[in-house]
Amino acid sequence: MNNKLNILVIGAGSIGKRHHGNLLELGAKSHLMSWRDGGHERASDLISSGQFDAAVIATATDIRLELIALCAANDLPIYIEKPLAFDPVTLRQIYEVAAPIKSRSMVGFMMRYHPAFQMLASADLSGIYGFNFEIGHDVTQWRENWTFSESYASNPLGGGVLLDLCHEIDMAHCLFPGALDVDVASLGHTDFPNVDFASRVTMTGKDAPSGTVTMDYLAPVSTRKIALRGIDALYDFDLGAQSYQVRTANGVDQLDRPLERNEMFIGIMRDFLALVQGEQTSSTPHMPRMDRVFDSCDLIARAWQARKFHSSITGIVT
Repeated sequence: MNNKLNILVIGAGSIGKRHHGNLLELGAKSHLMSWRDGGHERASDLISSGQFDAAVIATATDIRLELIALCAANDLPIYIEKPLAFDPVTLRQIYEVAAPIKSRSMVGFMMRYHPAFQMLASADLSGIYGFNFEIGHDVTQWRENWTFSESYASNPLGGGVLLDLCHEIDMAHCLFPGALDVDVASLGHTDFPNVDFASRVTMTGKDAPSGTVTMDYLAPVSTRKIALRGIDALYDFDLGAQSYQVRTANGVDQLDRPLERNEMFIGIMRDFLALVQGEQTSSTPHMPRMDRVFDSCDLIARAWQARKFHSSITGIVT
């Protein structure tokens, strides 16, 4: 890896800081810019300065279009945090302005680098007739010195659990790309209009298995699971406990897929740097190059727009 690559990281929240640290670990130079320190004007100056080889955009979702356009105009490949956009119109605008760089850019679907997902992505799932992806965690326990009300997650434009935890929708789409029709039932909060605290996404499609993706900010214990039901095998993967079980008529197989979480971030960033340099990337199934993930990004945006709020909660968060 060429250690002379100089990367601009825009957004100094927890994810921006993680990318900054990983870039340094991978041998690149990294300049971390807080959006609060100068905002668009400062970012524009740095993007146009000619000193960077690529940029990482880790800002809130609703302020990315202009940054992406600036990077494309300056021929800077980009790594953009998910979700790319929360409405299909903006998503299409992003893809239009990013056309010159999208084959050298990446969207941050790092769960595609999870070894359990990679196993499923390489398996024969033609016999699967149903699926469920589940993720949940009490939002008040996320980080030290962090409050929900002051975070991106509480923003009615680009916040809420469906966008925040959309990796599960992306993984479901990768495995079952025909399930493109969505219906979404959401639970809101009286203090945060248009922000979903729990959502159930039902996915269907012609000649595709039907399934659900459930996500919430409420579970007292962190949970992340994948359940696939097929005519040949039943898959029960608990990603939090790192327990992966496959049941067939011949018995039960307990799979070993150890993981340290940052390995996924390192893996995807290593591939991004290879893209920037024009070098060989990894053989990761469904590597999330920007020009290859439009359908998944569009599905997430359509799901967010399809939310139907059936009830609300009070209290819990600050």
